[in-house]
Amino acid sequence: MTLSLFSSFLIALLYVRFYKPRSTGSLVYRAFPLLSTSITAIFISIQFSLPLSLGLLGALSIVRFRTPIKEPEEIGFIMLVVASALCCATFNLVFLFILLSVSVIALYGLHYGRRFLNLHQNDGMLVITLPTEVYHRLGAEINKVCEEYLQGKRLDSLVENNDLTVLSYNYARTGEDSILRLQEELRTVNTSIVSNVYNNNVAI
Repeated sequence: MTLSLFSSFLIALLYVRFYKPRSTGSLVYRAFPLLSTSITAIFISIQFSLPLSLGLLGALSIVRFRTPIKEPEEIGFIMLVVASALCCATFNLVFLFILLSVSVIALYGLHYGRRFLNLHQNDGMLVITLPTEVYHRLGAEINKVCEEYLQGKRLDSLVENNDLTVLSYNYARTGEDSILRLQEELRTVNTSIVSNVYNNNVAI
């Protein structure tokens, strides 16, 4: 039970390290210690009874989250907590060590392999709103300024009507200073330009 508790703390730390800074991140990691210890206790109690195990499986199959899981990484971390709890319950400590080690390696591999795995294209979005006539006159200069300050910049959408034009750019992780300088530079190009930045804060 103690080992299951410490395993859940480690998994919670991994969640906080890699996903908590996201703007969509939740506080699901706070349930990991109770979830892990309770699963360990249940399966220690019933592991020698196959009928009871099957009955428990049927009972658990009707359990539903009252709040839908919105992020796929939450499902992954919950499954990791369940797997580690089962390893503790069956006293398979070697496999528990292997499971946690592989999980840590995988998370750090994603963190440092972002560029090679092309996982850095949607860390944030820049939305620029400006008069259509200004866009026709200064569009090339605006695009040049965005390329200077945004890494991995990609035009996501361009909506143009008679009065206003809205540009949406996806970009890779960019420092806060670069974003502030970009907004100042856009205002220098033309005072009618309005820019809004939405940062996903993808930690991994």
